[in-house]
Amino acid sequence: MIGFGYDSHKLVSGKPLIIGGENIVSEFGTIAHSDGDVVLHALCDAMLGACGLGDIGELFPDTNPIYKGVVSRSFVTQILKMIIDKDLYIVNVDVTIILEKPKLKNYKEKIKKNISEMLNISSELINIKAKTNEGMGFIGRLEGIAAFCVCEIQIKA
Repeated sequence: MIGFGYDSHKLVSGKPLIIGGENIVSEFGTIAHSDGDVVLHALCDAMLGACGLGDIGELFPDTNPIYKGVVSRSFVTQILKMIIDKDLYIVNVDVTIILEKPKLKNYKEKIKKNISEMLNISSELINIKAKTNEGMGFIGRLEGIAAFCVCEIQIKA
């Protein structure tokens, strides 16, 4: 079973930028109801999609004050429990982050390690790619960040 996830958030000056559970040194950060971690939000949707369990907005709506400022790692943990309870396991995760700056080259391994620990799988089963938008669109104008994620999940034999 394969799931696909996407998330994007606006960027503004003076807010923290958290990507894949990692605090990124940046002049810009996300505006969001939770911590605005686009990678973990896309991962959540990919995990949920692979299992036919809806989407992150249904489970953790931004209209519910309980999720205000919450760390996205907790969403991943709760969804992983749902997957395990269905006798399923994660085969692999592939993430693409689209951000004009800062460059994420020095953060990719840390993000991979964070996701590996959250999902309790080998980091060899996780791939992180960072791209720019070559100056085009809202990302190119430094107005936002986006992430895509694909996750394969299988039934335990």
